Amino acid sequence: MLPPVAILAGGLSTRMYPVTRTIPKALLEVAGEPFITHQLRLLKSKGISGVVLCVGNMGDLIEKFVGDGSAYGLSVRYSYDGEKLLGTGGAIKKALPKLGNEFFIMYGDSYLTADLAEIDEGYRKSGKPAMMAVFRNKNLWDTSNVIFREGKVIKYDKLERSPEMEYIDYGLAIIKAECFSGVREGEVSELADIYKELAAGGKLAGCEVSERFYEIGSFTGLEELNTVLGGKK
Repeated sequence: MLPPVAILAGGLSTRMYPVTRTIPKALLEVAGEPFITHQLRLLKSKGISGVVLCVGNMGDLIEKFVGDGSAYGLSVRYSYDGEKLLGTGGAIKKALPKLGNEFFIMYGDSYLTADLAEIDEGYRKSGKPAMMAVFRNKNLWDTSNVIFREGKVIKYDKLERSPEMEYIDYGLAIIKAECFSGVREGEVSELADIYKELAAGGKLAGCEVSERFYEIGSFTGLEELNTVLGGKK
């Protein structure tokens, strides 16, 4: 059985204003249905059985729509940031009691078709506490931020880019809970900083995927995925 998936869906989605002032990004319509419907169906088809939705802004609307996940053949639980947004790392830290010792992490605006069982197998063979899926982007769809060699993420940095960075974080990782031991409860923390530290310490394995990623974090991305999934303009 594959580990559960933590879906980070708690941000403010300011790039999608004014639409996301009244509806969370996860519920934006794509091909006639709320995006999260497509995302959960895809996870089920990839062998996932458990999901924890890390929510914050308008998370109650997401929970009301998705419920316990039984409509998708999944078990879905929720972890709320609380009074303040905790950032991607802080949100995962808070959700750990519901996630267990190891789990996948992905974002609430990502549609990823990669083989999760294959990534899980590679992670176990690596012997590392974490594995990041990477895509040879060459700055095509977004700015590349990874140096990847021989199954390892040598460097990950979203701020200091270099010509050696031909790969990009695919938006999917599998990781042990122990990697969040340095994050205090209720502390604002970002996954990017955790990944950067793991890579610098030689603790971040990498798995190259050939399928490109799709996202609804921008209006362009939303329209593209809408077309891919058979929606109308």
